[in-house]
Amino acid sequence: MSQHPEQGNADSTVFSDRKVTTNLLTQMKEAGTPIAALTAYDYTMAQLLDQAGVDLILVGDSVSTVMQGLETTVTVTMEHMVYHASLVRRGVERALVVADLPFMSYQVNSDEALRNAGRMVKEAGAEAVKLGGGRVVAETVGRIVDVGIPVMGHLGLTPQSIHKFGTYQVRATDEKEADELRRDAKLLEQAGVFSIVLEKVPAALAREVTESVSVPVIGIGAGGGCDGQILVSHDMLGICTRFNPRFVRKYGNFADEMRGAFERFTEDVRGRDFPSEDESY
Repeated sequence: MSQHPEQGNADSTVFSDRKVTTNLLTQMKEAGTPIAALTAYDYTMAQLLDQAGVDLILVGDSVSTVMQGLETTVTVTMEHMVYHASLVRRGVERALVVADLPFMSYQVNSDEALRNAGRMVKEAGAEAVKLGGGRVVAETVGRIVDVGIPVMGHLGLTPQSIHKFGTYQVRATDEKEADELRRDAKLLEQAGVFSIVLEKVPAALAREVTESVSVPVIGIGAGGGCDGQILVSHDMLGICTRFNPRFVRKYGNFADEMRGAFERFTEDVRGRDFPSEDESY
């Protein structure tokens, strides 16, 4: 059972200098120390997140919408994910690097899922993989874990299933789906996941699930009762402006700042103010 956030007053510096592992995340849950997680898709961003003390860096299949300009995550391939995960891994020393297994890389059968999880670890250097679903993927999760690859689960709104849901609205608002989510969380725990992401579910349900499992639960749009929180870095920086859900707190407005810098550069070049004599050889 995890402590509620208001009960978790453990000094986070106890964990701040230690390499983050799946075991350390469990210790953080037990100590009531919230886990900070963000996404990255390249070396530079990953390095900055790691230097800032982020505990877990997710190479998300959200690369499709953030970096590729696509509408959904379903078109992302293993090659895309392996490439981006390898870039991120090079920039990280402390944080745990987790990579999404993309749509149809694990759903066909557990053999294919095992091969693709192995690729993510062996070729990209990821330290864990994440996949969506509950009961239907529990056996697959068990097989991957059995060979020594840590798995993070993902319940609630799973963007890879957008064509099934047909909407990005909050999930598990009715009791039937809430019960299913409760059962799926326990099944994933039993299958051996080291953590579970809960996305866009009611806060009370997320708190209940968090307290019912022994593994850390990371929320996104799931209230403050989870063991940690994750956001897409480009969303919280205000770089991506087309996606503005209520659960994203903007810690900057870098889209305007970057656009302004690009405009000033363009003006300086056209006005022959750049480069100056001091900037020339």
